[in-house]
Amino acid sequence: MYAGGGSCGFIASRDEERYVAEYPLRLLSIAPTNVEGEYGFGQALYGRTSYMARENAKDWVGTTTVLWGITAAVYMSLLGPQGMKELGETILEKSHYTAAILDELEGVEVPYTGFFKEFPVRFKKKVKAINEKLLDHMIFGGNDLSKDFPELGDSALYSVTEMHSLDMIEKLEAVLREVAV
Repeated sequence: MYAGGGSCGFIASRDEERYVAEYPLRLLSIAPTNVEGEYGFGQALYGRTSYMARENAKDWVGTTTVLWGITAAVYMSLLGPQGMKELGETILEKSHYTAAILDELEGVEVPYTGFFKEFPVRFKKKVKAINEKLLDHMIFGGNDLSKDFPELGDSALYSVTEMHSLDMIEKLEAVLREVAV
């Protein structure tokens, strides 16, 4: 959603307060209704938000967060359980396909395999130079990890979601084939 922006997301976890209480921001959760087998959405652990806990809250929650929460709940309800499963599978397939084809390129290495949608890509060239060349082709390169994670060398964080088409992925591969060597 929102072209991969970080405004909201979905987390599946065990139904234990000690885990859920650590998540930041406003939480909406699936909850049973009065009708047998029917579920709805409700706020989870509202008391830990900045509205209730003030300076002791895990994170600040404002009106924008509420609006994104409503958007996420509507999106999730429209997808339903099968749609959420298919969405996750699509993201896994696209991201792993992208990592595999990039890993085959000269001057490019994908050092890790256990990921969902985000993965580091290591280059023989400087990330800044690669990103500048990608931008010439209207492609935003990955986030440069070189300063924050020097042990990864000249690496960038790439993210592939359901929003990325096969044409977009293949264009990235073709341009990196030219500029990464």
